[in-house]
Amino acid sequence: MSRVFEGAGIALITPFREDGSVNYEKLKELLEDQIANKTDAIIICGTTGEPSTLTIEEHLDVIEATVKHVNKRIPVIAGSGSNCTQTAVYLSTEAEKRGADGLLVVSPYYNKATQKGLIKHFSTVAASVKIPIILYNIPGRTGVTIQPETISYLVRNVENIVGVKEASGDMSAIAKMFHLCQDIDIAVYSGNDDQIIPIMSLGGVGVISVLSHVAPRQTHEMCRAMLDGDVKKAAKMQLDALDVINNLFTEVNPIPVKAAMNMQGKDVGGLRLPLTYMEEEHQKALEKSMREYGIL
Repeated sequence: MSRVFEGAGIALITPFREDGSVNYEKLKELLEDQIANKTDAIIICGTTGEPSTLTIEEHLDVIEATVKHVNKRIPVIAGSGSNCTQTAVYLSTEAEKRGADGLLVVSPYYNKATQKGLIKHFSTVAASVKIPIILYNIPGRTGVTIQPETISYLVRNVENIVGVKEASGDMSAIAKMFHLCQDIDIAVYSGNDDQIIPIMSLGGVGVISVLSHVAPRQTHEMCRAMLDGDVKKAAKMQLDALDVINNLFTEVNPIPVKAAMNMQGKDVGGLRLPLTYMEEEHQKALEKSMREYGIL
């Protein structure tokens, strides 16, 4: 099964109104802005979209609204993971029914499954749908690492598991995963904006990005340069963005990126508890880095 996209996909925030409800009109605005600025795919209801505080109904409604508005202009990948396998199956099958082009399925959090349990979990989810699945390896959030051998096994043995979003930050493990997968087609996306070019240099095909919220065209062009073989240009773009990237992660995502978007006048609202507004000192540092990068 072919990969869902190459380049810069955005892990889109969920905009909220003052009363905390989902702002669907703002969501449409954000989607139009991303498409106009050459973003290569929309990832909806991933970590950055705060799915842990959306109800199941909201989660599926946001996916459906996104799919309808994008209307096949670029791929839409729906976050459909859970620490309960049956819930992940339900979200995945419902996202497929609503027209998602692919799924992003995070490793089960809190339970801390064994590698055998992860294989069974992901295989069960994949068997419930026909669309492509991207594994999501983010041990800092989940408490469990999808080991390189497990990723290799799943991509080899489960037809619709086509790749992985790598947010472990462990370049040695990522290199080992590429080594184990040299003979197969695997779509690897950086899950950390400061590692886009390092991961692509090993064979990655893009990023699932937070930076794209505030610098969509730059993130797309960075990936495009690397895919086209212009390593020097791509590396410079990576390094030029580093201060902004670092300041987008001084507090837990998506606290800083929502603050950054509001600084840009995008009026995306706040966050749902237990997340809360960014500390003033961090906001000032973020604003300074955005001005220096030319996006404010």
